Amino acid sequence: MTDLQQQAQEILNRLAFKDFELCLEINRTFNHLPRAPGIYAIRHRTDGLLYLGKTNDLSTRFNGGHKSFTWAWLDLYQPNDVRIAIERLDRWGKPGLLLELEAILLRATEPPYNVKIPIEN
Repeated sequence: MTDLQQQAQEILNRLAFKDFELCLEINRTFNHLPRAPGIYAIRHRTDGLLYLGKTNDLSTRFNGGHKSFTWAWLDLYQPNDVRIAIERLDRWGKPGLLLELEAILLRATEPPYNVKIPIEN
């Protein structure tokens, strides 16, 4: 396992197994999210991971809306049952590293609201 794969596994464990009540509630402004790069997970209280993504600014990523919230609404999830788990990645601020890290996480989890990532040969 490479160092990046090891880091990805550690991040995934923190995002997926964080107590749901400690994840961030959804609101209209998202001003409770840090202005920092990171990996985020949209999670459902019982169905688990719905969407996984990366961003260079967690605070502004959700201001214009996010497709996972629309899909959660269409799937009739209750708003209180959907939350955001974040992992700040200040040291991974380079876009190429964030992209590679996100791809590793997506291949490992295949969240239902993410577009499918091709499997490497």
